[in-house]
Amino acid sequence: MGKTKEKTSNADQTAVLPHLGGRPFFGLYMIIGVLLLLLAAAASLSFGAASMNLSTAWTAVFYFDPSLTEHQIIHSLRIPRTLADIVAGMSLSLAGAVMQGSTRNPLADSGLMGVNAGAAFAMAISLAFIPNQLYTGSLFISFAGAAMGAGLTYLAASLNRRGMTPQRLVLAGMSITLLFGAMGSFVSLNYGVGKALAYWTSGSVAGATLTELKLTAPWFLGGLALSLFIARSITILSLGEEIAKGFGQRTVLVKLLATLAVLLLAGVSVTLVGPIGFVGLIVPHIVRFFVGVDYRYIIPAAAVYGGVLMVAADLAGRLINRPAETALGIIFAIIGVPFFLLIARRERRAFE
Repeated sequence: MGKTKEKTSNADQTAVLPHLGGRPFFGLYMIIGVLLLLLAAAASLSFGAASMNLSTAWTAVFYFDPSLTEHQIIHSLRIPRTLADIVAGMSLSLAGAVMQGSTRNPLADSGLMGVNAGAAFAMAISLAFIPNQLYTGSLFISFAGAAMGAGLTYLAASLNRRGMTPQRLVLAGMSITLLFGAMGSFVSLNYGVGKALAYWTSGSVAGATLTELKLTAPWFLGGLALSLFIARSITILSLGEEIAKGFGQRTVLVKLLATLAVLLLAGVSVTLVGPIGFVGLIVPHIVRFFVGVDYRYIIPAAAVYGGVLMVAADLAGRLINRPAETALGIIFAIIGVPFFLLIARRERRAFE
């Protein structure tokens, strides 16, 4: 009986999923996204605070002459910075997409759900009590802080007879974010790390190096692979927990795997660029409009277009007030707050 029921459930899932997503032009959207990513990366390598001839910049990409300052700028600053933008943008967008699907919360984002705030507080503790920390140690500290923030948010949202609802999850996330923000400020003021912490929390990839990227790459690839692996299950879960259970899905396991993916991705992004918010809110909603509601399509599309958005925003930050730079946190706050209000207005029925 058990095996028959499982086969029926799998057949039902196969029948339901084609009706959920898969716009016919998904391949075209992905090709356009990859081309935009390559174009944004090329612009990031070509333009910046330091002015240089385009031909010189592109010669440096394929041939490195250590005697030329322009070539040193390209190889030591712009290439690592562009790659860090891509990895951080993909990580934030993937984390947001997975959170929105697994919690059925249209406003879910690692920056709004206490995940980034937990990582930032952990980094404040690290700067105050463990100065000159190795990069590997900082990475694990970010993971631990992200886990603490996510755990407290889910715990606070679940302390109700009705269980966790989208409304309670948003309120709990904001409360935990404010709590960790206040605690981080207390640590920075009392232990003299305010300047370093302020620079880090404002969001920047200016100091990214290839060594840092090599250390974060396995964690990023792990989070990406896990997100793609559970994409089908998240699509079913996004229909409702009762429906998912009716299909024979192990919802608790799916949620645990989704949380693990979010922690990996959020930890990587916070380590590379700082606690940037709104990227994971904006990108999944935009790609959902084009590719539908099936997370088998949303997740890969969010990864590509998240990289495009982050590279474009970082390039804009370098060019707006050249040679000074505008922090990524400021740029995404200007873009993200109106977007957040728009989505909250559109999805208000989810909170009634």
